[in-house]
Amino acid sequence: MQTDSSFTFVLFGGTGDLAMRKILPALYEAHRAGMLAATGKIVAVARHEEDRGGYLQWVNEHVKAHVSKNGVDENAWSSFLDRIEYVKLDLGRAEDFVKLRDALQGQSGTRVFYLATGPSLFVPICRALASVGLNQNARIVLEKPLGYDLRSSNAINDAVGEIFAEEQIYRIDHYLGKEPVQNLLALRFGNALFEPLWRREWVESIQITIAEELGVEARGDFYDNTGALRDMVQNHLLQLLSIVAMEPPHSMDSDSVRDEKLRVLRALKPIDPRDISRVAVRGQYHAGVIRGTSVPAYATEPGVKPDSTTETFVALKVEIENWRWAGVPFFLRTGKRLADRVAEIVVNFRAVPHSALGASALRAGANRLVIRLQPNETIRLYCLAKKPGEGMNLSSVHLDLAFDQFFKEGQMEAYQRLLLDVINGRLALFVRRDEQEAAWKWVEPILNEWAASGKPKPYAAGTWGPAAASAMLAQHGTCWLEEEN
Repeated sequence: MQTDSSFTFVLFGGTGDLAMRKILPALYEAHRAGMLAATGKIVAVARHEEDRGGYLQWVNEHVKAHVSKNGVDENAWSSFLDRIEYVKLDLGRAEDFVKLRDALQGQSGTRVFYLATGPSLFVPICRALASVGLNQNARIVLEKPLGYDLRSSNAINDAVGEIFAEEQIYRIDHYLGKEPVQNLLALRFGNALFEPLWRREWVESIQITIAEELGVEARGDFYDNTGALRDMVQNHLLQLLSIVAMEPPHSMDSDSVRDEKLRVLRALKPIDPRDISRVAVRGQYHAGVIRGTSVPAYATEPGVKPDSTTETFVALKVEIENWRWAGVPFFLRTGKRLADRVAEIVVNFRAVPHSALGASALRAGANRLVIRLQPNETIRLYCLAKKPGEGMNLSSVHLDLAFDQFFKEGQMEAYQRLLLDVINGRLALFVRRDEQEAAWKWVEPILNEWAASGKPKPYAAGTWGPAAASAMLAQHGTCWLEEEN
């Protein structure tokens, strides 16, 4: 489906890593699929290249490697480059924004400003845009992290909110654009089978994991001042939690969905600082081996302070204080240099209240739903079935839905979906300010306690994190999914 109308997509940070790996490849895929209006333009803004020719050469050298796994269609690539204009801009020079305004004159349709820059530049860019009248009839996209804590987040939101109305602001969280997350909504609200069971009477616990094999790579300076709690929990994991736990919305329009997510975030049980050691585990990776290759400790990574206490691993026990979920523990986990790259949601259902089939039925376990977000996007339902042979001996079996096998058409990448939503003015998959504030309020007591306490627990790279994360689940009579195999 093509975008609704013409557009001008202005990309600040046009030579940055995010533009190279995600934004421009996503726009190219949308272009190749015929999903962009023919009159739509892309205006890259940066301070490194001198002219359009130099910028297009940079795009050819750095972006092609990140586009479709099926390779580049040279005709589509050539016509995609025809869409791109370039403006060299120094954020410290007000006259450069006059130059940008002049470059945008005469271009019709929706105007989108995508700030693929550090958060310290969000407010100066917005104010400069307003100074030349470019904040009218426009949309602004803000990348994470939006602030360092609740206070700094509010400061950015206050300043941007003086220039752009809330309905003009698109706070992006790329996990919300992933196909399996969309399928989670379809699974819950499109099937009578699951929704009646999606509650405390039938669910024993829920796990949400985002694990990475990679370390901090070249982001040591940034990451050492951020950590896993800010980088992953405050946004990605809490957003996934809110979708898993929210009530059915009235419709899929933007405010109906975001209202229900907000109710979940506001219902999170506040964490008492005295309980943090019991319900929160933080770790930091030491040297280890991943897939046969030795990898260094976090403290020796470029840009990281040797005595750093920044966490690279977080595991949390979370409770939601409402009628649907009271008493059900949600276990959240994320980390770098873990044993595998995986993002998944595990719904553990309660065992049958009485086993008419004997003790073997109880030993075989209970039903479980595993929703895999990456790398292979699948939904797997575990049931109990009788083993062949004499006696009523049960074993766990599973039913699989592998999206890439069932749906022959290619899946849309998260950034492609989200960029099309920005251009078309669809806000449902973007974070509203009150959602962000609720997430920061819940996270802040943990941040403050960890800032005042000692070092994170060590774990070897290539493992699943500190043993304390497993012990936390053991206290509730359960374990992480990989520990059952």
